[in-house]
Amino acid sequence: MPILTLTTDFGLKDHFAGAVKGAIYSEMADARIVDISHNVSPFHITEAAYIIQNAYKNFPPGTIHIIGIDSEQNPENKHIAVKLEGQYFICANNGIMSMITKTINPEEVVEINIHDRIKTNFTELDVFVQVACHIARGGTLGVIGKPIKEIKEITGIMPVINSDQKGIIGNVIYVDNYGNVITNITKRLFEDVGKGRKFTVQARRAMFKKIHQHYSDAINFEIEKSKREEDGKKIALFNSSGYLELAIYKSNPSTVGSASTLFGLDYRDAVSITFE
Repeated sequence: MPILTLTTDFGLKDHFAGAVKGAIYSEMADARIVDISHNVSPFHITEAAYIIQNAYKNFPPGTIHIIGIDSEQNPENKHIAVKLEGQYFICANNGIMSMITKTINPEEVVEINIHDRIKTNFTELDVFVQVACHIARGGTLGVIGKPIKEIKEITGIMPVINSDQKGIIGNVIYVDNYGNVITNITKRLFEDVGKGRKFTVQARRAMFKKIHQHYSDAINFEIEKSKREEDGKKIALFNSSGYLELAIYKSNPSTVGSASTLFGLDYRDAVSITFE
């Protein structure tokens, strides 16, 4: 039995996440369900795409991902099912898959067309669950949708390279639970443009001359703990997903502060790298 994952902006207070799980179990009592996240900011497509992009690669082939973000069907928001790297994604064609597929071509994409067979006012509960269970039983995408060649793209989230190759201008695409700020600048892009040159990373008043690989790399453990600087230490690093991240060592947005609160950064704010 394939794994079915759920990523939504439902939160944990309301009944929605539980209702979707109940509908899945009603269809398939032996289903295996994994919650990736139900705390995506409401209608935040880019945030959801970042979470899914970095989670799905850890799941086995055949996994089916239900994505309930901005998924109400309307003439400008159709529903799609996508096969990518042996896994399946069911969501609205609202741009969310364009970030996940930007470097990998999908194996198959269909626009779901079974809505006339299902009475619904709760898309994730009705249509998406039916599609997911169909796939889990071994069904093909061609039965539940018509093939399409292109998916809607999210615009304005790609970093810009200066014409003289002396700088990159990126943006914040995600703020995690620790208040760390993740940008759309990848390690690969940084290395391709920088070519080993010295640089300055700037985000509002925060500046960095070095990028680390681990959070603790910014701490000098050769200095006695009582004498070394740790609390509030600002760090730039490439995170485990390969994106440039700005952080505060052992931050807590509720107490000591975080990169987001202390640097004054939020979604879409600019982060630039200037090369010498």
